[in-house]
Amino acid sequence: MSSYQKIADLFKTPPVGSQVTVKGWVRTFRNNQFIALNDGTCLQSLQVVVDSDKEDPIVLTQLSPGAAISAEGTVVESQGKGQAIELKAEHIHVYGGSDPEKYPLQPKKHSLEFLREIAHLRFRTSTFGAVFRIRHALAFAVHKFFNDRDFYYLHTPIVTASDAEGAGEMFRVSTLNPLQPPLTEDGGIDYKQDFFGRETNLSVSGQLEAELGALALSRVYTFGPTFRAENSNTSRHLAEFWMIEPEVAFADLKDNQDLAEAMLKYLIGYVLEHNAEDLAFLEERLIKEESQKPQDQRSAMNLIEKLEFCLAEDFERLSYTDAIRVLMNSKPNKKKKFQFVIEDWGADLQSEHERYLVEKHFKKPVILTDYPKEIKSFYMRMNDDGKTVGAMDILFPGIGEIIGGSQREERLDVLTARMDEMGIPQEELYWFLDIRKYGSCPHAGFGLGFERMVQFVTGMANIRDVIPFPRTPGNASF
Repeated sequence: MSSYQKIADLFKTPPVGSQVTVKGWVRTFRNNQFIALNDGTCLQSLQVVVDSDKEDPIVLTQLSPGAAISAEGTVVESQGKGQAIELKAEHIHVYGGSDPEKYPLQPKKHSLEFLREIAHLRFRTSTFGAVFRIRHALAFAVHKFFNDRDFYYLHTPIVTASDAEGAGEMFRVSTLNPLQPPLTEDGGIDYKQDFFGRETNLSVSGQLEAELGALALSRVYTFGPTFRAENSNTSRHLAEFWMIEPEVAFADLKDNQDLAEAMLKYLIGYVLEHNAEDLAFLEERLIKEESQKPQDQRSAMNLIEKLEFCLAEDFERLSYTDAIRVLMNSKPNKKKKFQFVIEDWGADLQSEHERYLVEKHFKKPVILTDYPKEIKSFYMRMNDDGKTVGAMDILFPGIGEIIGGSQREERLDVLTARMDEMGIPQEELYWFLDIRKYGSCPHAGFGLGFERMVQFVTGMANIRDVIPFPRTPGNASF
C-alpha cells in the first residue's frame, strides 16, 4: 500500500511544515482553489488549497464533487475559520473523476428518504459517515466486552430447520424448482428431494444453538445475521438484521440482568469515549430536526444527554406485576391517554407503556422481569407460581425495549410439558432436549438487536438508516 496519511491523524497531531500525501473524495471545490477532501476516517474534511495558476488545467476541470484524488503538499496553519490546518497542494492526481451534472450528492441538504435510494453512495455524506463509524465502534466494543469476560464467540447456523421464536415468519431456503416442485403422494411439496433433504429456513435467532455451546464452554455469545419474514414497513423493523445473543451456564435471572446492564453501559461508554466528534455532529443534526416539531412532540433529552442518562444510575428492576400496577394507576392510563389502555394483569406492554416507565415514572432505564407465561416463549423457565416465567426485558428512553432475555428452562419435564402445551413438536428439537437429559444446569441468556442499539446511540429515527443496505418488504436493492 502506497504511503499516505489519514486525514483523522493529521487533525490529531497537526504536523505543520511537513510534506504529506492525502487521498480521498472531493466534497466540494470552490473558487477554483479550495477542495474539501474527506477520506472517511473522521467527520471533518481537510481543506486542500490548489494553486490554480500552476496546476494542470485539465486536472482543475476534474475536481468536482465525488472525484477520487490524491494531494501532495505542505501542511500549514489555516487562515480560514473552523479549521486549524490545511494542505497547500503542490501536486494533485485524479484517480477517478465524477460527472458534476449527474453526481447525486451535490453540496446541499438531502433527505434521508432520498439517500436510502442511493444507499451505495450515502456512506460519503457526513451523516452516514458518522453513523457507520459509530456502528463499527459498537461492533468492536461488543467483541471486546465479551472477550474481556472470557466468553467464546460461537457461529450459529444461518440456515436452520428450527424456528426458535415459534413465530413462523421465516424465509424458506430451497433449491427446488418453484414452478414444478416435486410432490408427495398427498400433493404436498416433497422436501426430501431438496438440497438438505428437509424443509429449511433462514435463522430468526442463534439462541437455541448457543445454549448447546454454553452447556459445554460455560460462556458463549453469537453475533450474526438473523431474518424475519414479517410484512412490516415500520421505522423499527428490518427483514435482515444482526443479533447479539450471549448464553451463560450456571447463571440465573439476576446474573442475566447484571450481564445485560453491564454490556449496555459498556457499549454506550465506549462510544462516548471514542466517537465524541460523530456524536456531537449527530446531536446537532437532531437538535435542528427537533426544532421543526411542535413543542409537545420534541424529545425530552438531547442525544448525548440521553446516553449519559443511561450511565448515570443503576437500572430500576421490578416485576411485570409491579409495572402493571404502576401503569394502571398512572394518569395517562386513568385518563385514557394511552393508545392501549391497561385494564388488567396479563396485558402485553406496548412501547408507550415502556417509555412511560422509563421517562416519566422511574426516570432511569428499567428492567422488567417475571412476565405472564402466555406472552413469552416456550424455553423460558417457569416460576414457582405456575403463572409467570423468568423473563426479562430492558427498557430504554425513546425506544422502549432494547433487550429481551430469560433464565432458560433446564428441567426436562417442565420444558416438554410446555412444548406440548404450545404445540411445539419434540422430535424436531431432540437436540435441544438432549442438553436437558445429559448434564443439565441452570443457564440464562438474552438477545440484543444490534441495529436497535445503533439506532439508540446515533439517534436516527429510522432503523433503515443504521444498516448499510436495508432489507424490507419490497426492497432488496444493492
